[in-house]
Amino acid sequence: MSNFLTEQLIHRDEDFMVIHKPAGLLTVPGKTEDLQDCVINRLLSIEPRTLLIHRLDRDTSGILVFGLSRWGQKNISRQFQERRTAKIYQALVAGQLTGEGTVDVPVSYDPSRPPMHIADPDHDKPALTHWQVMEHSEIQQQPVSRVRLTPITGRSHQLRVHMQYLGHPILGDTLYATAEQQQLMPRLCLHAEQLSFMHPQTGEPLQFSCPVPF
Repeated sequence: MSNFLTEQLIHRDEDFMVIHKPAGLLTVPGKTEDLQDCVINRLLSIEPRTLLIHRLDRDTSGILVFGLSRWGQKNISRQFQERRTAKIYQALVAGQLTGEGTVDVPVSYDPSRPPMHIADPDHDKPALTHWQVMEHSEIQQQPVSRVRLTPITGRSHQLRVHMQYLGHPILGDTLYATAEQQQLMPRLCLHAEQLSFMHPQTGEPLQFSCPVPF
């Protein structure tokens, strides 16, 4: 754990740091004792100034930014809230999806099946995702598609629910894919590949990227 920051660090200055979150690790601790190992607790043990800005699902890998000053946290958090950040993900999805498009369907929490979310056209908060197919291939003789996903909103499980809504769940997704689709890959094939925002002090446009591991 002592090498976690060194191994995962992408960028660091006085106001924030950008890291590569591995798949299978929570961003923040869960409610029970067995869910205390997480990114922010690992970082706090090395850098006590670490401040939360945003999250990724446990099984999603990729770019996370944390504040290292109150101003850095406040400024970058506001950019997320006001949708002035740009996020690009890559995913491997089941089936042969073609072309590109937009899913404009709200996503809401399903209290009858925690932690599930559902595509819910009657919900009052919008959820918007642009998608673009990059290539087609096969895994275990099953057609799959590599997709670039650009979330405009940031609802919980948004990308996973929207791909299921299209009929092309993300491979390895233990919540939204079929048992067969889950078994095609040993992990959730969703990765936060790029993140862009303005530097909290200078206003300089910044873009960070993280290689896709699948």
